[in-house]
Amino acid sequence: MRDLLLLGIETTCDETAAAVVRRRADGTGTILSNIVRSQTADHAAYGGVVPEIAARAHVEVLDGIVERALRSSGVKLVELDGIAAAGGPGLIGGVIVGLTTAKAIALAVRKPLIAVNHLEAHALTARLTDAVPFPFLLLLVSGGHTQLVAVTGVGEYTKLGGTIDDAIGEAFDKTAKMLGLPYPGGPAVERAALKGDANRFALPRPLHGRPVPDFSLSGLKTAVRLEALKIAPLSDQDVNDLCASFQAAIVDILADRVRCALRLMRERGLKPNALVLAGGVGANQAVRRMLHKVAADGGTRLAVPPPELCTDNGAMIAWAGAERLALGLTDDLSASPRARWPLEEVTGHDMRDAEAAD
Repeated sequence: MRDLLLLGIETTCDETAAAVVRRRADGTGTILSNIVRSQTADHAAYGGVVPEIAARAHVEVLDGIVERALRSSGVKLVELDGIAAAGGPGLIGGVIVGLTTAKAIALAVRKPLIAVNHLEAHALTARLTDAVPFPFLLLLVSGGHTQLVAVTGVGEYTKLGGTIDDAIGEAFDKTAKMLGLPYPGGPAVERAALKGDANRFALPRPLHGRPVPDFSLSGLKTAVRLEALKIAPLSDQDVNDLCASFQAAIVDILADRVRCALRLMRERGLKPNALVLAGGVGANQAVRRMLHKVAADGGTRLAVPPPELCTDNGAMIAWAGAERLALGLTDDLSASPRARWPLEEVTGHDMRDAEAAD
């Protein structure tokens, strides 16, 4: 084992990012640079990400972002041990831009290519920031994904539960749009909730108490819409109260589903060293406070990367690439970009499928 230097490229949605990360022989890591160019302003007028605009923006700025990441790190291309890029899942146009760029660099400097699963990158970030050992329970709440996953090693992921309709991030964004709040919706709802009464509206907690830690958010979103229609036109305080009630429901749902997943892990003989929160919703402070308590009650700890590493970034891609390269896991230039790439397909399996097979 030796130290590894990796360049990471992230272009799966509306952030163009590149970073250089060092993974030491003992498994610890350091971020040497992490450059992110957000496209939020480019998409705000549309109330969501427009794939064609996102892909074009990646093409226009990615070379400069990579150059800045290298310059800021003080590392030259020839000094790198590998080139990592998000190979999916994500908006296919953006994934193509990032993965093609990584292939060109890898070919030019004759370095290994690692096509990283974007979700795996989120899953492993806490090992960079908090040195979390395996196994751990991952709550992944990133973009269109809401999953609870038992992580037992690099490339070893067992899905315990997931959403059967909307993801939590989507529910935040759609609720914000419904209530006339600006894009991005998650932060806007959180700000409004701080000024609202969480007890004013009795919103549902779908699947609460069920023995399998799945999620369902479409009914909650519909309930917010129906309550809003009852009292329309909405005052600013109505919006604040709806946001507070919605966020309180999300917090309760997450608490119940995470407790269920922790129990399920232990029943399978896995003692989680941490509850890891990953993805953009991880920046929500109400969610973090609740999960700290749930983790402590469950005899473990909560590990959450800092906010800038919860949203999409190049450091998480570089780190996942380093973790895989340390195990000799690389890809050739035929690696294909993927719009869909479930985390359990990296090498894991769905625990419930195994039960059904039994």
